[in-house]
Amino acid sequence: MRANRLKQLWEDGQPALGGWLTVPSSFSAEVFAHAGFDWVCVDTQHGVIDYQTSVTMLQALSTTDVVPIVRVPWNEPGIIMKTLDAGAYGVIIPMVNSRAEAEAAVGACRYAPDGFRSSGPVRARFYGGEDYLAKANETVLCMTMIETREAIGNLDEILSVPGIDAAYIGPSDLGISLGIAPGYDQDDRSFVDAIQAVLDACDRHGVVPGIHGGTVATARKRVEQGFKFVEMCSDTDALVRTANTDLKAVRGT
Repeated sequence: MRANRLKQLWEDGQPALGGWLTVPSSFSAEVFAHAGFDWVCVDTQHGVIDYQTSVTMLQALSTTDVVPIVRVPWNEPGIIMKTLDAGAYGVIIPMVNSRAEAEAAVGACRYAPDGFRSSGPVRARFYGGEDYLAKANETVLCMTMIETREAIGNLDEILSVPGIDAAYIGPSDLGISLGIAPGYDQDDRSFVDAIQAVLDACDRHGVVPGIHGGTVATARKRVEQGFKFVEMCSDTDALVRTANTDLKAVRGT
């Protein structure tokens, strides 16, 4: 089976930097694939991307050795399994707030005896290899999102579940849950403490800490803090940023 390059990076103590796709386009996915990221995520939760388009985007990512990740819409086994069957090498699962929810997430990602994933890797075996079924459990990543006050209170219960590879912080929802404005980075003590609590819990349980950086400055800060799975650029933000910069340059304002 094709190796998961992210696991090797983490074994070497290196952070994995990623791009984020919200635009439903195989071409934009191909462009990001060739940009040099370690991983690229197709966002089917908040992006405007449906399942069929996500498959074409995964095919576009396959033109390089970038690791294809998908954020699924919810912690629902059907869509998790279907996404993995399409060739995602990892899924980011939203709003995991308890041990039971973490166990459900892991179960959908793993074949028996480690879980209850149904066998049918229709595209995954072409991307991963003919021995996919034998090696998927040790290769595919299960990443649970930590993005609520409840999840912060249950960190040890969640991250002690066998089979969780990474905990991925959604900073905007985390801020909202803590009663402050959403944002990638904040000075509010409850937010700062929550970020550190996830880092500490990941260290205790041998889980990779991940986070949505949102900006270059914030992504750099998160890497320096010790996060090993960091989003640093999205297609939408890159388009807006470049268009605004060029427009101002021409208009002179």
